Amino acid sequence: MRNHRGFTLIELIATIAILAILAGVSIPLARNSIKREREKELHQALREMRTAIDKYKEASDLGRIEVPTDTEGYPQTLDQLVDGVQLIGQAGKNIKFLRKIPIDPMTNSTDWGMRSYQDEAAAQSWGGQNVFDVYTKSDGVAFDGTRYRDW
Repeated sequence: MRNHRGFTLIELIATIAILAILAGVSIPLARNSIKREREKELHQALREMRTAIDKYKEASDLGRIEVPTDTEGYPQTLDQLVDGVQLIGQAGKNIKFLRKIPIDPMTNSTDWGMRSYQDEAAAQSWGGQNVFDVYTKSDGVAFDGTRYRDW
């Protein structure tokens, strides 16, 4: 008998079946890891902006910056945190609270939902007086079952 080299049809089918099963398992895992990374980025962006809003409020309460009376000491827009505001008693000196407005990883834009101090806590529309809080405009649901816009 001659010694034939190569694979039999059954060996090839078994190999392809195993590879298909492995590929089928790895695709959902990759999707989940991407979603987890976006959730982490969203947490970081929200924390960064909320910290900047708090620092602005602290500076206004300490009298370091001049603020309009109807804003309750909060910034009027997110751009004001990036552009900076004039320090009282120091001509030409501005204080900036953010380098740039972070990109929302869920909507891939810098268009964040905002609430003013005068708005209800669960309001989905911005009153426009000031920026008291920010949230994502995404309707997605996180792994823990909460909606991203409620974070």
